Formats: sequence, C-alpha cells, structure tokens
Amino acid sequence: MILKNTSVTRNNFDDLILPFYKPSYFIPVKGQGSRIWDQEGKEYIDFSGGIAVTSLGHCHPILNKVLNYQSKKIWHTSNIFTNEPSLRLAKKLILSSFASYVFFANSGAEANEAAFKLARYYAAKKYHLKKNNIISFYNSFHGRTFFTVSVGGQAKYSDCFGPKPSGIQHAEFNKIESVRKLINKNTCAIVLELIQGEGGIIPASKPFLEELRILCNKYNALLIFDEVQTGIGRTGKLFAYEHYSIKPDILTIAKSLGGGFPISAMLTTSEVKSVIKPGIHGTTYGGNPLACAIAEATIDIINTKEVLSGVQKKLSKIIFELNIINERFKLFKEIRGMGLLVGIVLEQKFIKKIYEILYVSFLEGVIFLTAGNNVIRMAPSLIITEIDIIEGMKRFCCALEKIL
Repeated sequence: MILKNTSVTRNNFDDLILPFYKPSYFIPVKGQGSRIWDQEGKEYIDFSGGIAVTSLGHCHPILNKVLNYQSKKIWHTSNIFTNEPSLRLAKKLILSSFASYVFFANSGAEANEAAFKLARYYAAKKYHLKKNNIISFYNSFHGRTFFTVSVGGQAKYSDCFGPKPSGIQHAEFNKIESVRKLINKNTCAIVLELIQGEGGIIPASKPFLEELRILCNKYNALLIFDEVQTGIGRTGKLFAYEHYSIKPDILTIAKSLGGGFPISAMLTTSEVKSVIKPGIHGTTYGGNPLACAIAEATIDIINTKEVLSGVQKKLSKIIFELNIINERFKLFKEIRGMGLLVGIVLEQKFIKKIYEILYVSFLEGVIFLTAGNNVIRMAPSLIITEIDIIEGMKRFCCALEKIL
C-alpha cells in the first residue's frame, strides 16, 4: 500500500529547485520492475528506463541485496586508496572488452570529460602540442560539462556560456567525406555515439565506422566511442561496438552500468595508458566501493546469454505491438535503433503533437521519452516482461485514441 505524501508536491519544485529541468506533473515514489507508482498511488509502466539507466528495472532484488551488504561494510575511501569492488569490476570490464585499463567516475559527462582530456594529453606527449583537434558530429550529445557540451553537436546546449573551447570541429554523422575534409595531422581524436541518442536514435553504419578507424590509424588519432547510452547490454551485446567488429582506443560507459546507481567508466588500451602519470586527472567519488559493488552485480546479471539474447526477443515483441498500433493510427514512418534503444519516427503531420502524445500517455499510465523533435524514444529495462510490454502498448493505444 502506498500512502499519500502531503509534505511535498510537484508545485514545490518551482519554489525550491533551479529550473534547469521541467519535470512531469507527478512525483514517482516507488518502483518495482518496469512499473512505478506516484504519490497518489497511480501506477505507470516505464518504457523510459530512467533515460536508459534502470537496465534491470526498479529495485532489482539482487541489487538491493548487494547495496545493503556493501553499505554495512564501507561506502567511501577516496582516491588515496583503492578498494575491492572497484578492482573486481575493472577486471570484469577488461575481460569482457577490448580494453586493458579502466578509470571510474560518476556520470557519463565525467567519463567523456576524462576521455577528451586524455586524448589531448596522449597526443601532446606522443606527438606535439598542436595535435589537439577533436572531431565530433552534429546532433551528438556527450554531456553537460563545458568541454563535453562543446564537443557535442547541438548549439542549443552550448550557446550563451561564453567562449567555447577551441579545437573542436563537427562533421556530418554517417557521411565519411565530411570527416575527410576536417581530419589532418593536428587531429587528436574522433568521438561519436554508436547510436546518436538525443539526435534521434540514429545508428552508425558499419562502412562509416570502418572508414573512421582507417582515418584514425592514418592520422594517428584516437577513436573514441561514447557508449554511455548503448553500453552494458542495451543493444543485445554487452557493448554496441561488438555489432560492428571495430575496436576503439577509448570507450565510455555510464547509465546502465549501475542499474540506477551513479557510476561511469572510461576504458582504454595499454598504449594510451602509457602516457599517464598520477595527478593528471582525478575524482573524489569515482570508483567508490558502494557504486562499484552494485555495478559488479549489474554486470554479472546482464552479461549472460539469457539476458543479452532476451533483448532482441523483447524488441521483436515491442515492434510487433507497435506495428499493430500503426496499422490503426498511421502514426509513424519508421522504427529505428538497436536492441532496446528504440526510436519511433513520427509521420510529419504528427510531429507537432509529440509532447501531447507523451503527456496523454502519462495520463494513461505509460512513460516514454523523446529524441529530437520527431522521435518517441523507448529505453526500457532489459528484462521487461512480455506482460508489461503488452499492457504498456494497450495504454499507449488508449492515449492515441484520445488524441488522434
């Protein structure tokens, strides 16, 4: 039973919190699996996954058990010590990836900040100080620090904060000729999302990635994959780069790694590690034992045949249900993405209704996201049940009946 909480309401947000966000009208107070409940006790089916974070749903019993166990041992040590959970987690990430070394932080932005700094530092130490240009892509998103938001390819997130860091160039995603026009001997790195998330759930093509790898090798530039949203099982493999059989020099992960607990990581090679010395970068909370213990348990659950193969099965069920809905409403023209990172591309005539569709869907008890101005984004739990998929699509259909 959920008791109504009358001490705070959504209206208090406007009085207390800086309005960097515009949160929904209700406050979630409880979660279990792929369902959450608000202060009034109303239930919602969550297809947002906390923006691709709650990879095992809300309050997974094993994660709860690990959290309780580790919380009674030690929470925090700072970077003047290492700790057992971080070493175990690092070993598991290395054994499951291209990487030889790991750095832990707290968010995707921090992992990307570390990656971009390291790319410039590596180039300066291995080659020369002028080799500091970073090539990114329009409509990309890499975080909200000043450096990462400037590397990201969306001016709406980076304008009006003063002079932007220099040495950052943007090319067109999936168009290799636009990269060839920019890359030169002073390029230290090319960075991209394997699926542009904020940009509209657009996967990179394999030929495009193959050519990027060749260009990076030719110009002695590092290839950085931002897998903050696609990593840790989201696409049906532990890392999305496995679908392409192309290895990066640096990879960043966050979101699903902690199953809802804040943690991120930067993975890299022995070659890149060779320039690092103590003190060139750091973090107070990164790699703390509480976060790493939970992430270790998350990896243990997700990195199994049952969960990873189940991602495609769940995607197939979602697509089946969506196609039934589309036969009736002619709502969308394309479903794109990979695994359980799904983009529903709306028909032109419905684009102006996208936020109304999300709002009425909330009212009907189902939660979606947007990606850009014309795409409904779904990033549910990797273990969402078929019952929840079917019920969520029924509620979505009810919402559409009231709008279209």
